[in-house]
Amino acid sequence: MARNWSTSVTGSNNDYFTAANWTLASGRTFSDAEMATGSPVCVVGETIRTKLFEGQNPVGSAIRVKDFSCEVIGLLKSKGQASMGRDQDDVIVMPLKTVQRRLAGNQNISSMMISAKDGVDTAALKARLESLMRERRRIEEGEDDDFNILDTREIATAMSGSTQILTALLGAVAAVSLLVGGIGIMNIMLVSVTERTREIGTRLAIGALEREVLLQFLVEAVTLSSFGGLIGLALATTASLALTRMMGLPYVFNPQINLVAFVFSAAMGVLFGYLPARRAAGLDPIQALRHE
Repeated sequence: MARNWSTSVTGSNNDYFTAANWTLASGRTFSDAEMATGSPVCVVGETIRTKLFEGQNPVGSAIRVKDFSCEVIGLLKSKGQASMGRDQDDVIVMPLKTVQRRLAGNQNISSMMISAKDGVDTAALKARLESLMRERRRIEEGEDDDFNILDTREIATAMSGSTQILTALLGAVAAVSLLVGGIGIMNIMLVSVTERTREIGTRLAIGALEREVLLQFLVEAVTLSSFGGLIGLALATTASLALTRMMGLPYVFNPQINLVAFVFSAAMGVLFGYLPARRAAGLDPIQALRHE
């Protein structure tokens, strides 16, 4: 059965695989003759293999791109998703001349990818590239550039800053939620102490120690907050599964994060349940037994 898939096609040479940090899972890259003549050959990503070949090795098979047939000569190793959820494996790479002749219909080059070695000053490299591009494009001094140079490190830094701001905002929302929830637990426990004053007085009168009464109400507060934490984790997991399915993203369950969230919910019970528990433990047994 024929399968269709909409994707992007990149035209380049073998240096692209080095600059973009691609490695082959099987097959080969382009030969000099294929690049020189613009042969209809291509190297595909893991997503193309999954969508068009049902997970089978596509090397040696042919796919139809627009109005011509293209032989698959190589399969790239999977990279997974990049920033903003972009699928890096959803790609087809062809020789530059093949794309120019059969798809673009011109000899324009829309972009170039440049990879720097570790330790290279990217700011200095960017300045040299700007100078070279202005010279090659004959841009006079004082004229604006008609090209853009994007440094992935600058993009990563900007995204990291945005992520930190979002993390701080979410942390503030979570802190307010914990405070409101903790106050709710404290109010419930204070009402419980008031309603059970005679019970507490009876326990104290027959020999119960203050620390035992204190521990009893602390356990009740922790149990209450822990159940709330479990319900919150269940709702969050359900909502995350639904959202990831709608957005087409993978769901990754992190036990450590969920454990930390549960421990925090239990700690809220200790923190906000201590005052009501201390109040219950400090009751005068005689006054408590007289309470109506």
